[in-house]
This record gives sequence, C-alpha cells and structure tokens, in this order.
Amino acid sequence: MVTYLLRRLGAGVLLLAIVTLVTFLIFYVVPRMAGQTVQQLATMYVGKAPTEEAIQATIDRLNLDQPIALQFWEFIKGIFVGATYNFGGREVVCSAPCFGYSFQNYTEVFPEIVARLPVTFSMAVGAGIMWLVGGVSVGVISAIKKGSIFDRVSMGLALAGVSLPVFFTGLLSLAFLVHSWELFDTPRYTPFFQDPIAWASALFLPWVTLAFLHAAQYARQTRAGMLETMGEDYIRTARAKGLPEWKGILKHGLRP
Repeated sequence: MVTYLLRRLGAGVLLLAIVTLVTFLIFYVVPRMAGQTVQQLATMYVGKAPTEEAIQATIDRLNLDQPIALQFWEFIKGIFVGATYNFGGREVVCSAPCFGYSFQNYTEVFPEIVARLPVTFSMAVGAGIMWLVGGVSVGVISAIKKGSIFDRVSMGLALAGVSLPVFFTGLLSLAFLVHSWELFDTPRYTPFFQDPIAWASALFLPWVTLAFLHAAQYARQTRAGMLETMGEDYIRTARAKGLPEWKGILKHGLRP
C-alpha cells in the first residue's frame, strides 16, 4: 500500500511538472515560434492603449528578454516561492503561494482561486449528483423499456447531450430559459450558509446545464451495460426461481 501511494504521489508530482511546463510553453515560447517578437508578446499583458514605457516595463517584469531557462525559473519561483513585481515605482509583493500574478487583472492568482472555490465546489457537487442519479436512472429505464418511446427520446437527448459542448448549452439556457421565456432568474450565487434555498435555486440551472453532458454519457453507458447484463444466464435463472423483477434489475443487473 505504501509503495502504491508513493508511486501515485510521484506520478502526481510528475504530472504537475509537465502541466506547468506546457503552460509556460503556451504563453511564453509558442507565440515566439509563431513569429511574435518580445515587444508583441509584452503588449498582450499591457492593456488596450500600450505605451513604449509600459511595454518595456512588462518585458522587464516578465524577463521576456532573458534566456528561456531563466524565464522558466522565474515562472516557477513566482508560483511556489513568490515574487516581487515593479509597476513604475510601485512594488507588488506576491507572497507564497501566490500561484503567479495576473498582469491583466493586476491581482494575485491564489486569492482569486480561493474566492471562486465555493462557487466551483457548489457547481461540481450539485452537477455531480444530478448526472450520476439522472444518467444511471435513465440508462436503467431505457434498457428495461428497450424500443419504447421513452427509450428513443431519452437516447436521442443523450446523443444531443454528448454532442453539444457545455458552453453552448449554457448559452442556450441563458438565451431561452432566462431571457426569452423567463422561466428562471439570472443565476446569482448566494453562499450556502447565508440562504440554502437561494443557493440551490440560483445554481439549479447551471447544475442542469453542466450535468446534461455527463448524464448523457452515463445514460448511454448504463443502457449498454444493462442490456448485456440482463441477457445473462444467471439473470434468467433468477427470474425462473421467482426473484422479484426490481431486485433482479437493481441487485443482479445494475451492480455488475
């Protein structure tokens, strides 16, 4: 067990290092490979009305005129150790762990992550429960009622759910369910401990939108597995011995 945990921990550290390297390459190296100069790369982090002084200051802050290895080291140090940034005489200290500094919002990244963590956690938990319960239930019912109207409609919706990306279904939900038909209010996050009912009502539509994709996948997979399992010999034997249908479906069909 200890060896397994150490191996998984080492794999996690290696994956984190690879993701960090790839992120650095995307923002610092790939634009240069595409033909951007150091000044053009720095302009991305200055603003809508860049000046030569601001561009040069950004080059100095990000070490864009330094070797790639030094830039990567400063990038790593800014994430784990912290860094000090100079904005025209005004120094900003990003204390560890700052996870970097946003030169577009002029804020530390770590506090931004912490501030958004309750919303992200709420979205993940609610949508996860929805797609697990909804997807498995629809898959089981579709397998039991194979060829019925429910099966065809649910699998058609599941095909649409798998095909449509989340950001597209989210925009459709806002356009029609919120603005055109006014079935839901504009989602505004309310902390759970402040008002649980407002918290759930505001997140219901985002939960459904996010769960639609994964519930569709779960429904299709569950249906395929149930159709295969319910045709096994031990299921027919259990039915012949008088096992209730619901117990055969849930205990002997769904579990495998």
